[in-house]
Amino acid sequence: MIKKMLRGIAALSLALTPLAVPSAAAAAPAGAEVLNLADAVDQIPIANESRTGYNRDSFKHWNRGLDPADGCNTRAEVLLAEAVEAPTVAAGCKLSGGLWKSYYDGQEVTDPGKIDIDHMTPLAEAWDSGASTWDAQRREAYANDQDAAASLVAVTARSNRSKSDQDPAEWMPPLPDAHCRYISEWTATKLRWALSADQAEADALKVYAEACETTVVHYTPAP
Repeated sequence: MIKKMLRGIAALSLALTPLAVPSAAAAAPAGAEVLNLADAVDQIPIANESRTGYNRDSFKHWNRGLDPADGCNTRAEVLLAEAVEAPTVAAGCKLSGGLWKSYYDGQEVTDPGKIDIDHMTPLAEAWDSGASTWDAQRREAYANDQDAAASLVAVTARSNRSKSDQDPAEWMPPLPDAHCRYISEWTATKLRWALSADQAEADALKVYAEACETTVVHYTPAP
């Protein structure tokens, strides 16, 4: 996979749409970090991964969300937050209608049932990268993290299931214009939660960081 990326990097860099570097990092919230993508990638510690003992149920989700009084769980709250056109909300936070645009593949979706809420860094990958040592409370916080925009993203079910639990050495969004944003958000999530990367993953991140030279990473360390 890495060799293929290296062979295609020249063509890829023409297709990618980088994020603009902000003019004033001072405008970031207190405690936030703003780094060039390449520098941010270098801050992710490298370690071997292990899936020993992993169980998806170790990460409680979806919980009652940011506002327990609204009757919506985390999934529904993310759908509401990311809707391009707001859906109708019925009793029990049942959503209908609305419009979402999946940035992984550029598809527009009008049925909330066909949207998945993707963990930017999948639960299994998080386990491999350090979450196996966390307590249940921290794993629940990770699985329902709405305090960072990059942590959870509404995308087509097809793209999310294609991604599964793979890291960027194994899977990237099918839409080339999404690559810089995706690598930035993956890196932000790893740094926010102090997760490591294995060597193949780190190599892939560095390859993409070279192509996304003006992309920046925004993250705030998780409490």
